[in-house]
Amino acid sequence: MSLERLHQSATPSTPAVDFDPASGVLSLTGESYPENAFDYFRPLLTWVARFVDEGNTPIVAEIALSYLNTSSIKSVMDLLDLLESAHRRGRQATVRWSYADDNERALEMIEEFKEEVTLPFFIVPVSG
Repeated sequence: MSLERLHQSATPSTPAVDFDPASGVLSLTGESYPENAFDYFRPLLTWVARFVDEGNTPIVAEIALSYLNTSSIKSVMDLLDLLESAHRRGRQATVRWSYADDNERALEMIEEFKEEVTLPFFIVPVSG
């Protein structure tokens, strides 16, 4: 596979992104409320789509996003759709979404994401 590791550092309004094509682990951590989420997530979605098309390495999305604005929610759903598509084609794809166990709003949002996909999706409470 010719893809290089994808890494973006977190900013106050964007999450840290780390995707290692060798391990298949995609990490998204922090908060996401950029001025233009579609522009922010476009490179990640393009990279993931290419990774899904070119390889067969299992994919594990390790997500710890505590807050997303509306356009970020749409972009994360686009990401989950890519993973769901890979899963339906037989690719091993898993989501593990961590959240502070005292953040009910985050849990509700994560549960809504989980309802939209059939791939293995684990909600992981973390002591706050």
